[in-house]
Amino acid sequence: MTKTQLIEALREETRLSKSKAEHVVELFFDEMSKALANGDRVEIRGLCSIYVKDYKGYTGRNPKTGESTEVPLKKLPVFRCGKELKERIDYK
Repeated sequence: MTKTQLIEALREETRLSKSKAEHVVELFFDEMSKALANGDRVEIRGLCSIYVKDYKGYTGRNPKTGESTEVPLKKLPVFRCGKELKERIDYK
């Protein structure tokens, strides 16, 4: 499902105008992004939890040249599937 399809499904289900449905979806994703940027965890019961994990920097190697290079520390979002979603996918 794409973002556009999500907006369309919300519009049909709630009978909102397309612009209002788009605003709701945008607001939802913006608030999730802000929470993750602040280091907070996002949890949607029955669906998933998303949190930011810190990865340490390390000395890597360029596979093409064999030259050593420093890889800086980074933060990446981690998605954890909820129990109900796992069961729903596994049994259908």
